[in-house]
Amino acid sequence: MDYRAVIFDFDFTLADASKAIVAGFRHGFQKMGHPQPDPDAVRHTIGMTLEDAYTLLSGEKSPARRQEFREYFSQVAVPMQVEATEFFPGAVELLKALKVAGVPAAIVSTKRASTLRRVLEARGLLDLLASVTGGEMVVSPKPDPEGLLTAIADLGLTPDRVLYCGDTVIDAETARRAGAHFAAVLNGTTPAEAFEEYPKEYVAADLMELKGWLRL
Repeated sequence: MDYRAVIFDFDFTLADASKAIVAGFRHGFQKMGHPQPDPDAVRHTIGMTLEDAYTLLSGEKSPARRQEFREYFSQVAVPMQVEATEFFPGAVELLKALKVAGVPAAIVSTKRASTLRRVLEARGLLDLLASVTGGEMVVSPKPDPEGLLTAIADLGLTPDRVLYCGDTVIDAETARRAGAHFAAVLNGTTPAEAFEEYPKEYVAADLMELKGWLRL
């Protein structure tokens, strides 16, 4: 493997937290007087910032209401994610294989780093990662490359030596803007054909296939 580090998105790339996310949306919409959102519609927003997902599904653009929704959402979704998040088959094996190979692994996600760390610590996985970058740690969220470039710089690397793995075109665009290599993982709601216009190294059906392609 020629990459000096492999960086991952989290939701629908390494793990599925959609049960908690849908529950958080249902709670937030109920508290704010909206009709209950369709669960599939919620799942298709995963990868967006929470505030943008709320605006897309509710039509509300008020900054105050967007922040209010985050507060209601977090009351249910954050503690539930610690318990209900399920890592995809091959995720832990891939992270462990990278650790054994001496290749740093990291996460760059729109999910808050505080939540990610709680999820990872609960499963004894935090030590497998060189860093965790969440949405509260950047000024500009993906597809702006701020978070990815910061994680790469903290590893002492340049983008051309790094592979970023994600499940959405937001992730693909983030990698393109950063100048990093990209591999799509089809664990989420984005089909393979959506990645056709983006530069990419590989499109993997799942993490076990990605692990094999990386020769780990």
